[in-house]
Formats: sequence, C-alpha cells, structure tokens
Amino acid sequence: MSRYIQTLSHPVIARLSLIQLISYFGTWFSQVAIFSLLVELHTGALIISLTAAMAMLPAVVLAPLIGIAVDRIHFKKLMGTLLAIEIGATLGFMLIDSLSLVWLLMGLIFIRSAASSMLFSAEMSLFPKIIEGEMLKNTNEIHSIIWSFTYAAGMAVGGLVTYRFGYHTAFITDAVLYSIALSILLGLKLSLTLPKHSHSHWQMFIDGFHYLKSRKKTIHLILLHASLGLTSFDALVTLLADYEYKTLIAVPLAIGWINAVRAVALMIGPFFIGKWINNQNLHYFFILEGLAIIAWSLTQHNFYWALIALFGVGFFTSTLWSQTYLMLQQETDKAYLGRIISYNDMFFMLSNIVTALFIGYAFEWGFSLPAITVILGIGFLITAVYYLWIRRRYL
Repeated sequence: MSRYIQTLSHPVIARLSLIQLISYFGTWFSQVAIFSLLVELHTGALIISLTAAMAMLPAVVLAPLIGIAVDRIHFKKLMGTLLAIEIGATLGFMLIDSLSLVWLLMGLIFIRSAASSMLFSAEMSLFPKIIEGEMLKNTNEIHSIIWSFTYAAGMAVGGLVTYRFGYHTAFITDAVLYSIALSILLGLKLSLTLPKHSHSHWQMFIDGFHYLKSRKKTIHLILLHASLGLTSFDALVTLLADYEYKTLIAVPLAIGWINAVRAVALMIGPFFIGKWINNQNLHYFFILEGLAIIAWSLTQHNFYWALIALFGVGFFTSTLWSQTYLMLQQETDKAYLGRIISYNDMFFMLSNIVTALFIGYAFEWGFSLPAITVILGIGFLITAVYYLWIRRRYL
C-alpha cells in the first residue's frame, strides 16, 4: 500500500488518477443501463455480442490515427476534447427508445469508445515520459486498481439505479461525472515538450509501422497482452443474466452484481500478488487464470456459487494486465510510444471483439454457456505455453 501512496504523491499522477476514477465510474455506471436496455428491447444474443464488440471496434480500426494524434497533440488539449465528446455521446443514449434505433445506439457507442480509446492511449503513453522503473510499474497497477474499483462500484450502483430510476437517470449521471472529470483536468499542470515531428501524418504512420515491424519481440509482447481479451465477458454475463438468472434476480441487478464481484477481485488482486509477479513466473499466473475460468464454468448453474468462482477469475486478471503492459512500455522508445501503445490497444481490442463475437455465435450454434467459458479458460493455458516460448527466445 505504501508504494502506491508514494506514487500518488506525484501531482500529475494524482490528478490523472482522480480523473480516471470519476470518468471510469461513469462509463461502467451507464454500461449496465445499455445492456439492460438491450434485454428490455428483446434483442437476440448476436445483437448483444455486436453491441459489446462495437465498444471495442474503434481501438482496432482507428489505431493508426489514434497513435499519430497522441504523438502530435498536447496531452491536456487532447484529453479535454475527448472528455467533451464522451459527454455528448452519453447524452445521445437517451434518444434510444425502440429496437429500430439500435443502429444509433451502436453508432454512439462507437463514438464514445473512440474518444475513450484515444484518451487511454494518451495516458499510457504519457506515463513513461514522466516516470520510470518501479514508479511506472506502480502507476500501471494503480490504473488497473482504479479500473477495477470503478468497474465494481459502477456496475453495482449502476445496476441499482437503472433498476430503481431507469435508463435516463443513469445516462444523465454518467454525463455529469464526465463533466466533473473535465473540470478537474483544467487544473492539470503538465510541463512536457512534445517531440517536433517534421513528417506528415502519413509518413509518421509509415515510420511507426516500420518501427513495429522491425521489432519481433515487441510484436510478441503485444500479442501476449492481447490474450487478456479472452476475459471480455460482457456478452457472456448478459446471456447468463437473461437465460440463467432472471427468474432469481432482475437482469440489471444480475449484470451489476456479477460484474461487481469480479471487479472487486480485479481491484484486490494487485495488492496481494503485484509484488510477486515478474518475467520469470508470469506463466504460472496465466495458468491460474485459465483454471479459475474453468472453475467458474462448473458453477454457472448456481448464481451464488458462480459469484464465488468469478471472484477467483478476477483475482489474477489485473496483475496480468499490468505486468504485460509494463513489459511493452519498457521495450518501446519514447518517440514511438503513442503509435506502439495504439497498435497494442488495437490488438487487445481485436481480441475482445473476437471473444465477444465468439460468445454470441457459439451460443447461437448451440454451445452451452459453460462450454463457451471452458474454451476461454483453455485459451489462457495455451497463452502460458506461448509465454514460455517468448521468454526462452527473447527475454
């Protein structure tokens, strides 16, 4: 705990962490409302999966543009613009009141997620430019803890508010939270000189692509981090709430509490295992993650046992995310951080999209939800073997 407190004594890290805390809470707060709305509109499993995928698509299709923008535009100006876009898109969700407007919902999700992806890339590119070593590792872990806490609190409170007061209240609250984050950003004091880029956008894109292409180790680290996309459970959780648990508990509450329990584990995990994980034992944590997911599959028939098993799933995820991200940050030259981080997010989100679509299609093809979950768990066992190969060859 003391190492996190010491890291947060850095004024820039502290203010950005507060902004993350507020804005992420709002995002997950309204996430429950979005998926609960889809269930109320009687959309099928495929539409639910497509909606989950739409939130991840911008990081894939816009990655080159995101990376160039992050490397060329001043951080504070870029971040303020992105928060304003998120406010507008969130308020737009209030227009959705029928199945015929699902296309508009997906479009707004795409816009908001594009802004969120660029904001995330900007932050993760900024940190290695102002801090390094253990402080950078701690900052990554603080980010994952904040993400996990807001995921838990946002999902739980969002589920309750959506259930009690409706979707519009959730969306308005979300927009207000983004506005508070924007006001806090105005007080950020950041003395950072951007590298002077004399090349055109196209030349920067080509340069970044060649940089990545020439570094096979970096490519493998990106693919390793992308394996965490197998934990993209939004569609799976929504289907479980709709098909397994709705006779026991209301769908918004089921979605909220399932994700909240998982996120509490995501938040707690780094406190216990963050100081133990390293490049030498990373494969063991991938194995534990896979086994935890398989254990969850065996308990999904019972809501309460499933919550306990899901806690085990979340316990390892944040630390795996932080460690694999740290390895990539340390491997990348500062001048290329924005572009490489964006490519990394592209592959990570592509993995999330493939996972979400796999869940939807597999369910439509007749796979049971536990069987789908087992397959995701096996994916982590395969990743452990892949990491051992990377370590022997490059580390």
